[in-house]
Amino acid sequence: MPATSPLRVVVAKPGLDGHDRGAKVVARALRDAGMEVIYTGLHQTPEQIVETAIAEDADAIGLSVLSGAHMTLFKRVRELLTEREAEDIVVFGGGIIPDADLEPLAELGVDKIFTPGATTTEIVEWVRGHVGDASASPA
Repeated sequence: MPATSPLRVVVAKPGLDGHDRGAKVVARALRDAGMEVIYTGLHQTPEQIVETAIAEDADAIGLSVLSGAHMTLFKRVRELLTEREAEDIVVFGGGIIPDADLEPLAELGVDKIFTPGATTTEIVEWVRGHVGDASASPA
């Protein structure tokens, strides 16, 4: 059986939100689970995030949004991925996102939203099961 590469995930903080502790916790959990994680840092534009994901050959983008701008930011990331013919990159995220926005975000092409209270174990298991070749993940 050929060797498989670890999943590559870009974790990003789009917009003006300056609180990144949750993003760093998720990035660390994904890294500890054997994934390659590229953390973009604070105050990234959707354009910068998509460019990083494409340049890094990422399998997924995880966005952390606490600012209330989640509808605009997630939508723009999906639009840019489509424009760049990179729709195969899975988009997930978390933050302070009202339940009423979960379905509209799914309709925009956001694959999963983790709301407050989600555990790092939940996030790691979801990424393993829904990103790239799930069979490449350790049991």
